[in-house]
Amino acid sequence: MPLLQPVADFSKQLELLYQQHSRQVLATLIRLLGDFDRAEDALQEAFSVALAQWPQSGTPESPVAWLISTGRFKAIDKMRRQRRFVADGDAMLAQFVDEQAEGFEMQQDSQLWSDDYLRLVFTCCHPALSIEAQLALTLREVCGLTTEQIARAFLQSTSTIAQRIVRAKQKIKAATIPYQVPASDQLAPRLQAVHKVIYLLFNEGYSADLIQPSADEALPKIDLAQQAIDMAKQLLALQFDTESCGLLALLLLQHARQAARFTTAGQLILLPEQDRSRWDQALIAEGVSKVETALSSGRIGPYSLQAAIAAIHNESPDSASTDWPQIHALYQLLYRVEPTPVVALNQLVAMSMCEGPAAALLQLPPLLQDATLAQYHLLYAVAADFHRQLGHHDEAIDFYRQALKLATSSADQQFLQQRLCALSEVKNAEHNAL
Repeated sequence: MPLLQPVADFSKQLELLYQQHSRQVLATLIRLLGDFDRAEDALQEAFSVALAQWPQSGTPESPVAWLISTGRFKAIDKMRRQRRFVADGDAMLAQFVDEQAEGFEMQQDSQLWSDDYLRLVFTCCHPALSIEAQLALTLREVCGLTTEQIARAFLQSTSTIAQRIVRAKQKIKAATIPYQVPASDQLAPRLQAVHKVIYLLFNEGYSADLIQPSADEALPKIDLAQQAIDMAKQLLALQFDTESCGLLALLLLQHARQAARFTTAGQLILLPEQDRSRWDQALIAEGVSKVETALSSGRIGPYSLQAAIAAIHNESPDSASTDWPQIHALYQLLYRVEPTPVVALNQLVAMSMCEGPAAALLQLPPLLQDATLAQYHLLYAVAADFHRQLGHHDEAIDFYRQALKLATSSADQQFLQQRLCALSEVKNAEHNAL
């Protein structure tokens, strides 16, 4: 008789399974059960049953299918127990079970699970919801980001985002918004929100700390960046759209640099210091090809412009060869298309590379007064760097301290702390030399 695995081993296995596949399971359960809250309860039930049963029975051959099946039947059992307390409960349960039978048989198809995932994105991005609600709901329910992560991405409070998500789910239920990918002639009204969701999901994964898992702890994190790239490819396969093409290009070009962005100890490496031989040339070639396709359409949007900027960086053999005047010009064009404070800040960084930090510093005060950037640590990091380059050590230290207070990534915090220590050493050396 084979020895049973310890429960702790299965607990880690389930945690990893949850990180990697829970959103996929949830998307299919929403299709099968027709309700967000019911599907979320079923998801938790399925994982609880797995934790209780798998140590004795072993891991199923297809754990994702097992979780979907268990979650669905747990939900049906719960409906059976509740049917006597609901008007027409028996008829509702019978109709629900009959209508889902055929769809449930299809759930073993992994391609259908993938379709469920994209279908759920479009459901959350229905135009009946506000754009803010679409983004918050999709990032929470489809992508599995925490409310705190979403609030950070939007530079808003956690309570505001939480309320937005609850109201969005209520509206989907009340308005009986269909759970489907819209027909091609109805895609356009939802693309803006879907693009934004994919971009924010990638950004969350791209900016995540580098984790060094040990032998007995620290499970690998789900690769949010790769998940976003896969979604962007699915979206482009549905129907060609210039911005869908530009978005995919941007993600590919950014992801190509991922292996060079951190040291083995998890320390952040800025773009000029990165080992470009570690950049993924296949991803760069694919991304540049997509950029050229997007730009040749004649209808240039913000993602296509950002992709063009990324392409210039990625095709430069070294930092000194970077065509900063062209990047600055592209940021100026991007600001006309998308006049946001973050774009203005990036434009200012590009300007500093062309005209020097002193010229850029003169245009910084309005951004420092912008309320939407008040919690954005990169604003203060940029201000600090301008002052550092100009030898304004006291001002640079003050801004680095502000940035450090707001930074949430340990890699960012470590980098900012290193800059502070370096400046303090310079100040002490200058003081001792007097």
